[in-house]
Amino acid sequence: MGERLAQIRKERGFTQAELAEKVGILQNIVSAHERGRLRLSAEMLIRFARALDVSTDDLLGIQEKPSNGTTKNRRLLRRISHIDKLSKRDQEALLRTIDAFLAKEP
Repeated sequence: MGERLAQIRKERGFTQAELAEKVGILQNIVSAHERGRLRLSAEMLIRFARALDVSTDDLLGIQEKPSNGTTKNRRLLRRISHIDKLSKRDQEALLRTIDAFLAKEP
């Protein structure tokens, strides 16, 4: 279970400290769960799942989401989450800029 938690955390682009902040616990508690030193209570399972935006089944490895080519680049994932919080107008402006860069690609 701990390995799965670490894997999903990394896929989502979070450090242990960032996840701990989202969940409202200390970083060393996240580390202890990932290393299997602490058993995951039902409450903590739900808190981690919500913070990572996955189902509890996904976190437990019961039902794995298929990989659809999503990026594993942590910096890019973080930026995308910030872009999603921008106003529609700012998002459109940013997307036009990105599209212009991508159009230059061979």
